[in-house]
Amino acid sequence: MNAVVDPVIDLESAALRLRGRTPARARDTRGRFKPQPLAYRAGDNVLFVVSEMADFIKAGGLGDVAASLPRALRNSCDVRVLIPGYPDVVSRLRNLRIEGETAPRGDLPACRIGRAEQDDGLPVYVLLNDALFDRSGTPYVDGLGNEWKDNAVRFATLSHVAAEIAAGRAGLDWSPQLLHLNDWPTALAAAYVRWNGTEVATLLTIHNLAYQGVYPYSLAASLGIPQAHLDELHFHGNMSFLQAGISNATRLNTVSLHYARQITGPADGCGLHTLLARRAAGGHLSGIVNGIDASWDPRNDRHLSSHFSIDRFDGRRANADSVRRAFGLRKGTGPLFAVVSRLVHQKGLDITCEVAPQIIAAGGQLVIIGGGEPQVEAQVRALARRFPGQVGAFIGFEEGLARQMFAGADFLLMPSRFEPCGLSQMYAQRFGCLPIAHATGGLVDTVEDGVTGFLFNEPTADGMRRCVERALRTFRRPELLQAMRRAAMLKPSGWDVAGQQYLDLYREACGVAA
Repeated sequence: MNAVVDPVIDLESAALRLRGRTPARARDTRGRFKPQPLAYRAGDNVLFVVSEMADFIKAGGLGDVAASLPRALRNSCDVRVLIPGYPDVVSRLRNLRIEGETAPRGDLPACRIGRAEQDDGLPVYVLLNDALFDRSGTPYVDGLGNEWKDNAVRFATLSHVAAEIAAGRAGLDWSPQLLHLNDWPTALAAAYVRWNGTEVATLLTIHNLAYQGVYPYSLAASLGIPQAHLDELHFHGNMSFLQAGISNATRLNTVSLHYARQITGPADGCGLHTLLARRAAGGHLSGIVNGIDASWDPRNDRHLSSHFSIDRFDGRRANADSVRRAFGLRKGTGPLFAVVSRLVHQKGLDITCEVAPQIIAAGGQLVIIGGGEPQVEAQVRALARRFPGQVGAFIGFEEGLARQMFAGADFLLMPSRFEPCGLSQMYAQRFGCLPIAHATGGLVDTVEDGVTGFLFNEPTADGMRRCVERALRTFRRPELLQAMRRAAMLKPSGWDVAGQQYLDLYREACGVAA
């Protein structure tokens, strides 16, 4: 879906140029230059609908993707973001102006739609409804980690507004030819579009099948779900927002090739494998490995204590020293292991805690950053108390510290029980930190065993121990360690390939919808 400029001649501008003058740029009422519109092909208007975005607020990797993928596509299509008006969104967007509104649906409220541009020009539409979104906490839970009780209404409203924008009923002077939906909070939009008879393509990206947005049937009428379509949401006696999206989206994709295959089987299909297998058999399910943005560059990352490159690794030692000081570890010359992760059962932190004594016994140290489930956080705290000066933990998240950990640690531990894509292993490799990962999902697609990291086949302590021992042997061979670091840092991981794959998928979906 590359941009095509029509060879239309502006006679006035051409005449000015022939006389050696440059046509004046249009200005707004305050004298500021108006942005010059790019010329796109019909079908290239894309609304990227998301519940989190790292520019403002994030709970996981979805926020990073939402911040980087639309930007990677901007030279090839007119992509704009729709996000709820959380306090962090509204406060960080300058010159937010009201441009549209939507009518209620069932008990879903009327909403206003604001618009602003990021500093780089990325257009962002903001769903404004204080009763639903003006609250502290993350997009999904309160400050104590409890899910918001009205999440069904909150994210059904987000989906409804996206569908109304697609139908041209939101009062905007722009309309999309495709909705790019992301995970269960936006999945219902694909269903609303189809139920409304709107001829706009929908692409649903599944970032994590385990989170489905499951709610009781008693809410159906209040969410504006037609009685005739209730079966499309049926999931073990409840409604699944994600299932509605999978059933109705024009096209589906997930965030790695391996995970796309895994979710069509009962072991990893989370109860939706039969439906996913049917859509895959029809050619409607694909896998595209996520990319990471250009800010992940050890030569100039502003968060690092010292910069380095594939030809000069000296700076890694300075970052390792900074990490040790930040976590209160003893000075050491042994291997430094890191965990940068949500602290949830999926991520296998219990396995890490079980293997940690082996790491300490071998002269290594371990640092952990992240937050999540209280019981997992408690495990991590207990491990740090057990090995003071050798294990450090930060419960929460701090971007600069996380980047220093990637830049200073020798190895990254990722014993995830399942991992749709994973971004941490790509961040780590870009910074010369070698992942030790369970061979599942996107970890298989992004870590080359024995070349850019280490893989083990079973998510068990024994499997991970054997892999850690391989890493320790590599650490004791500096030439091999440096060679693997170079290979990891040279591994392509940007959005160039993935971006083109998304553009091709957009074009395919728009062709089907037409």
